[in-house]
Amino acid sequence: MKAQKPGLSPAEDTESRVDQVDDAKDKLEILHTSFQNVPENEELFFKIIEFFPYPIQVYSPDGTSVMVNSALLDEFEVPDREMVIGRYNILKDPDISRAGLFEAVQQAFSGEVVYVKDAEVPLKTIKELYNTECYHVDAAYQDATLFPILNNDGQVLYIVVILITRRIYRGKESIIKAKEYLRNNWLHEFDIDRVAQAANLSPYYLSRLFKKDVGMTPYNFYLSIKIDKIKEKLCDMNLTVSEAFAACGVDYHGNIARLFKKSVGLTPSEYRKKIKGK
Repeated sequence: MKAQKPGLSPAEDTESRVDQVDDAKDKLEILHTSFQNVPENEELFFKIIEFFPYPIQVYSPDGTSVMVNSALLDEFEVPDREMVIGRYNILKDPDISRAGLFEAVQQAFSGEVVYVKDAEVPLKTIKELYNTECYHVDAAYQDATLFPILNNDGQVLYIVVILITRRIYRGKESIIKAKEYLRNNWLHEFDIDRVAQAANLSPYYLSRLFKKDVGMTPYNFYLSIKIDKIKEKLCDMNLTVSEAFAACGVDYHGNIARLFKKSVGLTPSEYRKKIKGK
């Protein structure tokens, strides 16, 4: 996948991509009409596709890839188009079936124009097939427009698929922002929606990527910060144990005291005694 544009935040990058999507949609009908005018001129047809700025793949009537443009190679970091052409068949791709898109693809091969919205990109398969890291992208979603190119008799010559990237989730960037938010807001009540907003992810994907990258859930990370802060306050002998907890925004008699013991191995009072004895 393409890297985020320099100087743009993830939110701005997403907004920029949405603008690209809207712009591309306006051009699809023009593109479709233009392609229909050159079905018998394969060289011109492929030249148009090569210079189009959005990822495009072209298939023969049996589903075999016969053309991919440079924009698609760049999008998925595929080093050589020969790794795709003649080797990939969209009608035999198990990822298409798993995503529930096989019927839509068949409609296109039957001569219909088909629009697919917000389809998850099978990054794992792409990485395995083409030995690419895809910029360490954890998840990506694309809109796809599939339309047939017909000959004068109405028979399908090619199926053209144009891909427009909607959303990209990059774990490293997002997790850094989530951790930063939690460290800056540990005194407040945990709110996964606010954390997800700060990370520019949905709560579901934040939780999944956070656990994968950090080894614990966002909530447990928040609790670890909270407990560390309580330990700091317990070192202040001018505060009672209850006051130390209150200074961290929690009730000593609440669930956090049990979690403190589970995490530290000592009750708050035992921890304070240990500190005093040093």
